This record gives sequence, C-alpha cells and structure tokens, in this order.
Amino acid sequence: MQAEEHADPSYADVTALDTLIGSSPAGVAVLDTELRYVYVNPALERLNGVTAAAHLGRRVGEVLPDMNVRTDVMRQVLADGRPREMTTSGQTWVDSVIERRYWRVALHRFEEDGAVRGLIALAQEVTGTESEREELRRARSYLTLLDKATVSIGTTLDVETTCQELADFVVPEMADVAVVELIPDADGPARRASPPGVLRLRRAGVASVPELTDELSRFGGPGTDVDYQEDAAVTRCLAADGPVIENLVGGEGLNRNRSGPSPERAAAYRALGLHSAVVVPLTTRGRPLGALSLVRAGDSPPFTEGLDVVVARTLAGRAAVDVDHAHRYTHEHRVARELQRSLLSEPRVPNPGIEIASLYLPAGEGALVGGDWFDAIPLRGGRHIKVMGDVMGHGVDAAVAMSNYRSMLRVMADDEHPPHRILERLDRAIGQSDLDRAATCLIAVVDRKEGTCEVASAGHPPPVFIDPGAPEARVARVPVGPPLGTGFGGYRTTVLPCAPGTVLFMYTDGLVERRGEDIDVSIERLRQLKLPQGGRLEDLLAEVVDRFADAAEDDIAVLVSRSRGY
Repeated sequence: MQAEEHADPSYADVTALDTLIGSSPAGVAVLDTELRYVYVNPALERLNGVTAAAHLGRRVGEVLPDMNVRTDVMRQVLADGRPREMTTSGQTWVDSVIERRYWRVALHRFEEDGAVRGLIALAQEVTGTESEREELRRARSYLTLLDKATVSIGTTLDVETTCQELADFVVPEMADVAVVELIPDADGPARRASPPGVLRLRRAGVASVPELTDELSRFGGPGTDVDYQEDAAVTRCLAADGPVIENLVGGEGLNRNRSGPSPERAAAYRALGLHSAVVVPLTTRGRPLGALSLVRAGDSPPFTEGLDVVVARTLAGRAAVDVDHAHRYTHEHRVARELQRSLLSEPRVPNPGIEIASLYLPAGEGALVGGDWFDAIPLRGGRHIKVMGDVMGHGVDAAVAMSNYRSMLRVMADDEHPPHRILERLDRAIGQSDLDRAATCLIAVVDRKEGTCEVASAGHPPPVFIDPGAPEARVARVPVGPPLGTGFGGYRTTVLPCAPGTVLFMYTDGLVERRGEDIDVSIERLRQLKLPQGGRLEDLLAEVVDRFADAAEDDIAVLVSRSRGY
C-alpha cells in the first residue's frame, strides 16, 4: 500500500507506520504538504471504496468528488501544528442507501527532523450519530415552529386570512411552496359544477420562496377553482383522510399530481424544479375541509415518512379548527345580517314629496344584531313621522325588543297626537308589557306644507338640520325626557323650522359617542356636516361613514330625509 514512485524520499518511516496502524479499524491517511495522499491503510480503502494505489499522489477532492472536503482546516493544522477535529460529509464510492454520510476526522501535523512533512488523518464514520443529531435538531426546530403557530395562524375569524396565514407560516421553514385548498362551502355563493369524476377545490392560500413566486402565479392564486383527477395526490389524501407523499422526479409522478388534464402542467412543474410533495388533510369534527400541500424544489431534501409529515399534519389539524371556527362565524354572520335586515327594513317613503336614505352599521366583531331602529310613517295632509330609536343592549334579545317597540309605535302614531303624546302612550304601553329593556327614542313630525318639524326626545341625541347654502348645520336644542320603559314620562314637543330642501339628520349615539369625551362635544362635531356636491343623500351617508365609522364603539344607525315643496 506504499507507492514509492509518489512518496517523498524523506518518508522513510512510512513502512514502520504501516506496521503500526495498518491494521487499525479507523481509516488512516498520510498527506504531504500539498495535501496529496502518500499512504492509506486498509480501513480507509474500505471506507472510501477505492484502492490504495488509486489514492496515492492525488488530492482528497480528486479521489472523492462528492465529499465536503475541509481543506481550510487541513491547511490551518499544517500552518500552526495544532491538532484539530472536524466533521465532513458526503458520499464515497461505497454503495449506500443513505443520502448523506458523515465522518469524524482527527488531523495531526507530521514532522521529520524539525521539518513539516504533511498531515496524518484518522477518520471514523459517524453517520448514525450525525443523523440522530440532525433529527434532534429538526425536532427542536419543529417544536419551536409549533409553538409559534399558536399565535401566527387563526388571528382572525376570516377563512381566507386563516388559510393564507397557514401557507405563509410553513414557507420557507418546511417547504418552498405551500398551497391551502378548501372544499367549497355549500352555503357560499353558487359556483359552476365540476365535471364527473373531478374533485373541485377552491384555492384559499398560496405562499412560495421569492424565486418561485412569479412562475407559480400563472397556476392560480387564492380564489381560483382547481380541478383534481381521481388519481391526484390531493384527491387520494382526502379520500383516505391521511397524508400522501409524492416523489415528483420524472413525468409519471408529476402527471399523477396534476390539477388538470393538460400534460403542459407536468412539464411546467419539471421546469420549476419541483421534486417532492406531501399533502395532508384539513379535517375537524370528522369532516374534511380541504388540504394543505407542501412542495420542495431545487436542493431542498425530499419529504419522507417521519417528522416532516407529523409536523405538517399537526399544523393542518390546528389550522382546520381555526378554519372551521371562521366558517361557522361567517355562517352566523350571514344569518345575523339577514335577521337584522328583516327586523330593520328600509323605511317606506311616506309620500312622493319625500326623499329618504338610511344606514345601519354593527360595531366591531361582536354582536351583529342590536336594538337600533328607524322608521317613517305617513300622516294626512302631507305630514309624516320620522322615528329613530335605540334599545339598550346588543344581540338577538335587543333586536326582538326593538321589533316590538317599532310595532307598538306604528300602532300609536296618528294624526291627532303631537310627538310628546306619542312617547307618553308608548311609555305606558311598555310598562304594561313584558318588555324589560329601556330604549331611547326621537320622534319628528314633519309638515312640509308649513315648513316645520315637531320634535320630542326620550333620552335620545338631538336631530341635526342641514339647510341649503348655510355655512354649517344646525344642532337642535330640544328638551330631553327619560328613556322609554322607565315610566317617568315628562316629554315635551319643540317646533323647529324645516323648509323644503332642508335635510333632517337623525342618528343613534354610536355615531358620536367616544370614550373619554363629553357627549355634547361629540355632538357639536355634527355642525360640520354639509351636503356633498351633487346633493345626493346617499353621498352624505358615505361621507358620514368615512368620518365617523372607524372610531365607533357602538352600533350606528342614521336616517336622513328631505322634503320638496308642497
């Protein structure tokens, strides 16, 4: 195992060295100062899968091109004589099913007669130990990832946001591409029917590493319908309610995972370097919601059974709970909106000479129905009643109470009674009923023939009048009686000018009331209201939303009206 034609003549002790370490179970090599092999023992021959003769006179990288050679560490040992250990990895010429093998190498400087002659390297394979360490490192990394998932996924009650958060979270820590797709909601908007034998999903979240973003965009982003054939990985995943790993190297695997029948899709995947995928189901309460697909490309390692799949499925399971909550919230939100719409129908126009517009905005993400209401009731002689009320509290109970208030007031409003008398009758009727919720109420009787407005308030904010051409709006100062349902009475009517063209602006306190601010100060801001250019009442409501809705802490209801000449 010596090669006299390659060895430096000064290496007189190589034969003796062979006698000492030739039978060592550790791989031993002697390298000259140019890091060329001058000696290898039989153990190193077996480790490298190369004969001694094929080593001698050649550098390590020439003998083992697939090895991560740390020549920088070797040269440091040659330079300062301080022994070092290093870990190197890669593949030798020995057949192995292990993708990457590891060796621990000890390096010592070799000297003769005070002159540096080279290095002695002792190598021991530690693939098993390094693999265990790598698995432990990945396990710790994934545990940290799972901890972060709790605060990063499901931050809102919006389905699409939750799905996008999941996709963003796993890239690039677990995958180069992540796609979240959902089974279309039966209660959602109508969608085109899928062909027989095809699974149609709605793409709800997509994320990728930057270098793939532009190319992937042509396959469809969130909101896209994607059709999967019966043999596709996503279809098989949902059918079995379990993970499916696909090796996408080669055309067969790519075609099996296609989202459409076109062979061009498989070619496009290959061109992007996508080579491995795992699909896990989004399932909760025994019901499949969709699937999470993780894809790796380029130099990223392929997915295998084990930690990758366990973590992917854990993340998908957690996200499925959040998606289910968001689905149920969306459904309840829709039902609540319909309930509010049925209870708070658009007020009918009292007669052809009146324009009316209204809006209702629930506060925040809490109860979507509440006790705010408005109405318009026609009277004889061109007169009509405008009503704005607010039952205390939120939720269905407040909405039901509001409906009762509104119905009772419609019965009691007639031509013979001014606003304060209507409030008194309503207050007494409530005291004799089962209603246990107080309410504020503002009643305005508009006489467009006389150009007047009679107003009475039961604990409600005052109306505002926007006169044509006036520099600012008028905030009416009217006596305020106690809320309805208290039984105290004591309401008074105030007569105010309301000429044709003047806008009567009525609202609930959610429009103006702000934490830490006196309500009178808040109401004074309404003096700044002006009719937008064009004079449309709907544009006035849009301006109100822009200026006041963001800071609102309670439901907002607004009723605006304007009369033409009699």
